[in-house]
Amino acid sequence: MSHIAKPRVLHPGLEKNELGLTRRDYEGQMSTLCAGCGHDSVTAALIEAIWALSIPPHRAGKMSGIGCSSKTPAYFMSESHGFNSVHGRMPSIATGANAANRDLLYIGVSGDGDSLSIGLGQMCHAVRRNLNLLYIIENNGVYGLTKGQFSAAADIGSKSKRGVPNVQTPIDPVLLSLSIGATFVARGFSGDKEQLVPIFQAGIRHPGLALIDVISPCVTFNDHVGSTKSYAYTRENFREAAELAFVTPSDLVPEAEEITADIAPGETRDVEMHDGSMVRFRHTEHDYDPTDRERAYAYVSECRLAGEVATGLLFIDPDSRDHHEVLGTVKTPLWDLPFEDLCPGTDTLDQVMKNYR
Repeated sequence: MSHIAKPRVLHPGLEKNELGLTRRDYEGQMSTLCAGCGHDSVTAALIEAIWALSIPPHRAGKMSGIGCSSKTPAYFMSESHGFNSVHGRMPSIATGANAANRDLLYIGVSGDGDSLSIGLGQMCHAVRRNLNLLYIIENNGVYGLTKGQFSAAADIGSKSKRGVPNVQTPIDPVLLSLSIGATFVARGFSGDKEQLVPIFQAGIRHPGLALIDVISPCVTFNDHVGSTKSYAYTRENFREAAELAFVTPSDLVPEAEEITADIAPGETRDVEMHDGSMVRFRHTEHDYDPTDRERAYAYVSECRLAGEVATGLLFIDPDSRDHHEVLGTVKTPLWDLPFEDLCPGTDTLDQVMKNYR
């Protein structure tokens, strides 16, 4: 159904941005994700953020890998450029596109399976290069496209749909990114649009890679008691595994309402999932200093030990320089350079090579 376009809405009362465009102009195709999927909430927040910044859709490039998360670019800014790459390779494609045309806004949408397993090295080197990229990880702890196997983000003790616990140590993309020099790190909850929209806007404005880990529940395979990605590890009531059995056919997903929660700065709140399970989110305080890398690492770790998920802008380097500035590349996008500048000839290349001998 992804080929089915949404009907045009031309009501004269629709609010417009500085470009004269409505939010509808920033939407894409109809979503084929499960009803209630957190990824659709992320899409809605992205549309709101980009629309409010009045970014021309044709001046953006959307990149993705493989997975439910990587379907997201089809659902926003249908008039923009896009590339759906192979599993885990989105950062390389984004690097090449950015090198060829530095003038576009690049948005990379990935998942915990895509970025923290086969694509882990790719993600780390994109962070290291400080690629000018809004890097969104839609984190649900499972491989949703292949029936809910644990991803590398699944916490120890988190239970699968069938009640099998995970025994392997999880990879935390926030702590990992902080440890390897990321210049912008944030975490959000797909249901907290009030927090997520300004985080996306700050990431878009950031000169360098902005990594945003979004806890985004999978309503089909990881939304049950015992799953820490279902907001459940602080849950109040246990249920027998037999009650959690997936009794409907695997291709039939019951509809579910979108989960939302407005969490004030400094507030800690338990958010209830569809099955009654809970997870505890903590919003950063008003006086939190996001420019202190060591404190940010300690803060996220403290929340994790307390059974809480830290959300908000966790770290930003005010002196960040993206990879173009670091490497001293030309201001003109490569695709705009004339052929003679891109291929200056053998004599010029020989002179360049002498610097490396």
